[in-house]
Amino acid sequence: MAFHEVRFPDNISRGARGGPERRTQIVELASGAEERNASWANSRRRYDVAYGIRRADDLAAVVAFFEARNGRLHGFRFKDWADFKSCLPSQSPSPTNQPIGTGNGAATLFQLTKRYSSGAQSWTRAITKPVAGTVTIALNGTPQASGWSVSTATGLVTFTTAPAAGVAVTAGFEFDVPVRFDTDALDVTLDIERLGSITSIPLMEIRT
Repeated sequence: MAFHEVRFPDNISRGARGGPERRTQIVELASGAEERNASWANSRRRYDVAYGIRRADDLAAVVAFFEARNGRLHGFRFKDWADFKSCLPSQSPSPTNQPIGTGNGAATLFQLTKRYSSGAQSWTRAITKPVAGTVTIALNGTPQASGWSVSTATGLVTFTTAPAAGVAVTAGFEFDVPVRFDTDALDVTLDIERLGSITSIPLMEIRT
């Protein structure tokens, strides 16, 4: 299997339904109390893009995209319109949005990440599919126009010179979610006017 660095059509993904999923095991004790254990350390996102199909041409585009990915075989990029920036949806990404590491004078590689916080708790998500041309970097709050590069296939930022010890490395960016189709069959229905629809087109986030 391979990952295809191509994005699912934006005009269809805009109408998709879905979001993050966690897996928790819950055991109810005889006393009525519960024991809860997280089966997954990280969340996984699921989507259904059938809701974004509004025209016959949209249906044709999805069928073509599905065939080119060989169903579930190959992964691809997907824009989650509810969560695709390093900042709030109403804002524009800036190089100080997300901390991605602290310099030690030797490390030159830093993974793009996004932190989700509520109260004293937080969870950090690795960002592996940044959008080309959207990544910006700052060192101790000072934007860096050069001296670094980023891989849009892995989300790894590489510095030509390692940031000095104690220097805060931050980033701003837009990103896609790596996904695959979660079905090997598309159930297409044609109505009297020859306008097609598909009941469900599930997508599943994958690890890259």
